[in-house]
Amino acid sequence: MMRLWGRKSSINVQKVLWCLAELGLKEGIDFERIDAGLQFGVNRTPEFLKMNPNGLVPTLEDSGRVLWESNTILRYLAHQHNKSKRFSADVTQQYQSEKWMDWQLGTMWPALRPVFIGLTRTPENERNYGAIQKAYEDTNQLLSLLDQELADHAYCSGDTFHIGDIVLALCISRWMMLHDAFPNQTGPRATLLNIDAWMKRIESDTHYSIVAEKALNIVK
Repeated sequence: MMRLWGRKSSINVQKVLWCLAELGLKEGIDFERIDAGLQFGVNRTPEFLKMNPNGLVPTLEDSGRVLWESNTILRYLAHQHNKSKRFSADVTQQYQSEKWMDWQLGTMWPALRPVFIGLTRTPENERNYGAIQKAYEDTNQLLSLLDQELADHAYCSGDTFHIGDIVLALCISRWMMLHDAFPNQTGPRATLLNIDAWMKRIESDTHYSIVAEKALNIVK
């Protein structure tokens, strides 16, 4: 059986869980999930570090293959387990999706992460609210680029949902929820109507609900 190490509250584990759900794979039937990271430990044990020397989650074991890095795991799952053709194999759609995955990892999340860490992981007396608000403003500006893309396309890769939408939607849900939970600390959230419409499509047409509640709880 496929095995996935990682706690459900991790945004990177949520990417994998959501992708598995889109592929019709069920926890306890098609794969086993082992809690790891933060309060669960496990990820610093010699056994885990042998699989993933970074000591991070998620880590996936499937058919003798061990993979880490969440976006790579999504690419693997979409290639190896796409029996239902949930994700298009069209080259144009695939690589339109992939460019946004790289953008999420290298551009968007580094901008938003200081807000998330500052407001949910840092003691209040140690928070730099000026830096937090600046990071949120930077994220607003970056997301205007995606909003422009979504003016012409239903999803980041075109007219159909793809794995790039998974990684973007999880970050954007945190961008929205952080403002909802800490409006004074983040400053205003940009009005991006195309992103709002895209998120509504995500919520109604995908398995986003399996991770949405956990994402909400983590920013409270």
